[in-house]
Amino acid sequence: MTSRTSERPLGATSSTGAQASNEPRHADPRTGTRPLIEDDRTGMDDATLRRAFLDHLQYSQGKSRANSTDLDRFFALAFTVRDRLTYRWAQTQETYSKVDAKRIYYLSAEFLLGRALANNLQALDIYERSKELLRGAGLELSDVLEDEPEPGLGNGGLGRLAACFLDSMATLGYAGYGYGIRYEFGIFEQEIKNGWQVERPDEWLRFGNPWEYVRPEYAVPVNFGGRVEGGIGANGEIVARWVDTQQVLGVPFDTPIAGFRNNTVNTLRLWQARAGNEFDLKVFNDGDYVRAVEDKNSSEVISKVLYPNDQNQAGRDLRLKQEYFFVACAISDIVRRYKKTHKTFDEFAAKNAIQLNDTHPAIAVAELMRVLVDLHRIPWDRAWEITVATLGYTNHTLLQEALERWPVAMFERLLPRHLQIIYEINRRFIRSVMARFPGDDARVRRMSIIEEGNEKKVAMAHLAVVGSHAVNGVAALHSDLLKRDVLRDFAEMTPAKFSNKTNGVTPRRWLWSCNPRLGALITEAIGPNWVTNLDDLQKLAPLANDASFVERVGAVKRANKADFANYAAKTWGFRFDPDSMYDVQIKRLHEYKRQLLNALHVVRLYLDAKRDPSALAAPRTVLFGAKAAPGYRAAKLIIKLINGIAEIVNGDVDLQGRLRVAFLPNYRVSLAERIIPAADLSEQISTAGKEASGTGNMKLSMNGALTIGTLDGANVEIRDAVGPENFFLFGLTTEEVTDLQRTGYSPRAVYDKNPRLKEVIDLIGSGFFSADDPSMFRPLMDNLLDHDTYMLLEDFDAYVACQKQVSDAFLDPRKWHAMAVRNIAHMGMFSSDRTIREYAKEIWGAEPVKVELRPYDDG
Repeated sequence: MTSRTSERPLGATSSTGAQASNEPRHADPRTGTRPLIEDDRTGMDDATLRRAFLDHLQYSQGKSRANSTDLDRFFALAFTVRDRLTYRWAQTQETYSKVDAKRIYYLSAEFLLGRALANNLQALDIYERSKELLRGAGLELSDVLEDEPEPGLGNGGLGRLAACFLDSMATLGYAGYGYGIRYEFGIFEQEIKNGWQVERPDEWLRFGNPWEYVRPEYAVPVNFGGRVEGGIGANGEIVARWVDTQQVLGVPFDTPIAGFRNNTVNTLRLWQARAGNEFDLKVFNDGDYVRAVEDKNSSEVISKVLYPNDQNQAGRDLRLKQEYFFVACAISDIVRRYKKTHKTFDEFAAKNAIQLNDTHPAIAVAELMRVLVDLHRIPWDRAWEITVATLGYTNHTLLQEALERWPVAMFERLLPRHLQIIYEINRRFIRSVMARFPGDDARVRRMSIIEEGNEKKVAMAHLAVVGSHAVNGVAALHSDLLKRDVLRDFAEMTPAKFSNKTNGVTPRRWLWSCNPRLGALITEAIGPNWVTNLDDLQKLAPLANDASFVERVGAVKRANKADFANYAAKTWGFRFDPDSMYDVQIKRLHEYKRQLLNALHVVRLYLDAKRDPSALAAPRTVLFGAKAAPGYRAAKLIIKLINGIAEIVNGDVDLQGRLRVAFLPNYRVSLAERIIPAADLSEQISTAGKEASGTGNMKLSMNGALTIGTLDGANVEIRDAVGPENFFLFGLTTEEVTDLQRTGYSPRAVYDKNPRLKEVIDLIGSGFFSADDPSMFRPLMDNLLDHDTYMLLEDFDAYVACQKQVSDAFLDPRKWHAMAVRNIAHMGMFSSDRTIREYAKEIWGAEPVKVELRPYDDG
């Protein structure tokens, strides 16, 4: 490494307050002193950072300042930051090994990280200094940040939650690891063409990824197919051998996850699939070029795309292969790391906690048993004790279709040994159910991991519950509904296993970084500790009565709205009025989230305003952001409808721009970071009892948006925290939804009795918003009238009335912004730091580990 002498005197501190490190071993023979030397890979002073950036530009990118591109400059700065993270990363792992820390492994099919550069600059406390560094080179940091490719490794809240949890584990000092798949294409990029969603591949790796290190030395062989042979082991025991398999290699790529200014850097390890035999030279030389790489292609498809379309058998096979692939890699890696320092498995559960993020990794139950029983010859009962004590299961859904059930025939074909293990787990479990509830055959059928019927299936949620020592929901209401309905039999049998862990979001990204104006105002008012102790926001509560502070919060919101209006005009040509209410619904598009209810209200507003302009006394800009799954036809039709409504409403000169509608294409983390600071109203309007938690509601409220919502998911706890008077509540409760379903719900009867609703439904069905195809939206309207699964029509009147309350409140800016301050002030409990502390104390049994950064030694 290149080292140069800094101008600071020996013992001086950097601007971050940390002792400047990196002394050489030998004193100057002339003076007897040891001049401070900052290494170019680790030094934190301004001169060294600037030099490191320029060196990476020249030697890593092969460019001079004069001929470098924006992307070159991004990579040079990213490599400069990565060097400093890597320095801390190595020492973090050494510390964990030295103290034999309990390690937490978070298994998730999604990690929706967002861009990393700004986050890492903040974590190292060199964000502002990097601004100055780049300005000295004639560059703007904001421009460099925009050139970072965004990894699309998640579809929504599940993946974003996993990313928040990794941030919190590192910031709190827990020995945390993430395990998932390095999807080559990830979630698709969304274009809107003629109002329709069009999917394009998300080529986030096209120009490389500066944050990751490939670790081929830790590649893991993963097997599929084949058959199981019985045999006799060395001690006369019956053993199983899984033979004649197709083998795929899992190659790990490591990404550093930085804690906030605490020297801890944890690891996200994502696995890429490669063929065990990538190229058949003989077949190639025989002229069959396609078959020569057949094995390579069939293997690598496993890590190509996030959530392949499962409308066909090949897609379903691929999904199961993906789930087993990353779980098998993770379990192998966990066992390998443990065996480095432990000769037996006696302490395995004491030193490892594996958390299953929803049902996707539920196969970990069978895989850990296979590894312990088949590969390490641990007796079944002992292996089962270890497995259950190690695993925890987080459920994220109340929807039956999301609780995965894989046909037994698929398991027989792809994972025959695991099917045997699952049958044995189920046999023993059912015996315990029968002993606990003798004669209750119906309960036995309901609780079986193997579902009987025309097609036998493996109930993955049941497997996860049976094989874990802890099961949790992600909001108080969700956890109650799990115990009352979805997993009722299991909760009655083992009530101590169940708990609630309400989700949270990291305030570092979702307030401090994405909303610097508000972050600075909060810090000025209460000091900086809130960034890692969000409960400090409570100190803002008295300031809701301070007219000056409330006015400043309003000014911050207005500035953020103007910024977003400028961005929207530049990016899409949309024209938004920053003085209108920004009414925002941004989330994955699913019918239960009821974007369609929002659209119906927009049509009602439009019709009312056409008759009486005073209906828009509070001008409103309604913003939607969402991706629909490629095979989800109804969701894609809703996107088309929203764009059809936008075309008519925005083009109507009678409204004078007082009502505008926009569907924002390609919703993603970086777009959310722009929208959320600008939002006035947060739409959290799912049917009560359908949303597990929601974390968008937390991010928006934390940034001063007021919520209109139902008593669903974490809305319940948010309303309790901020006070009912600072939350716009409407709609059926969970109990009322259940009662209406039980007694018989007739949406057509609601329609017939409600002329204002009828007018909206008929206008959409008539083709008013689809002149080229008048019947286009009739299927959506017919579905509402005949089924209305998510009770939009029943909640319509209450929603419209509540929106009138919203408009009236918005007309009083002082009242509105005081409510916003109260929302911000009571968001402390919705930090992911709080959630992780609860997991660590109540499920994982883990303690934080302090990492002391050693001085750099160039000797």
